[in-house]
Amino acid sequence: MSIETLTRHHQDAGANKIFGFWIYLMSDCIIFATLFATYAVMVNNTAGGPAGKDIFKLPFIFIETMSLLLSSITYGMAVIAMDKENNSAVISCLILTFLLGISFIGMEIYEFHHLIAEGFGPSRSGFLSGFFTLVGTHGLHVISGLIWMAVLLFQIAIRGLTSVNCTRIMCLSLFWHFLDVVWICVFTVVYLMGTM
Repeated sequence: MSIETLTRHHQDAGANKIFGFWIYLMSDCIIFATLFATYAVMVNNTAGGPAGKDIFKLPFIFIETMSLLLSSITYGMAVIAMDKENNSAVISCLILTFLLGISFIGMEIYEFHHLIAEGFGPSRSGFLSGFFTLVGTHGLHVISGLIWMAVLLFQIAIRGLTSVNCTRIMCLSLFWHFLDVVWICVFTVVYLMGTM
């Protein structure tokens, strides 16, 4: 097999992996759509407990939101650096993205801990059960993305910007931006509408 044939085969495999990842994201859309629908049904089932306007702190959630949205920008910068074949810039941007993602998760864990300590855990009402399930599922996705990012950083540091690593960067990019879009919906539906 010639080098040209091998290169074309590898590019086709990368394109197939990205297409397959799009299919996975569509299945994830169905999961989140189901969670949003469940939350919409449960939002008024407070069982005499607090509603969103009683427990949500919008300035805190706004900072948390900005952390995740900024991480999307830094990930975009990593993809631009990848296109320019700048290995060190890719690593720097991914590290910055990782740190912003960790700060988002840290703030979410703090919020959950604070609510549970106040007696507003998921078993308190249907509303809180729907809230913890929706927001927690998104948080678990972000944690999965952070683990993937840490492994990818290690692979890039060892092997550089190989075609396999570039495909992985693109798949993680789709996943990370998808999580940002889902979070914008969470922020709007759960937090903004919940405080009205």
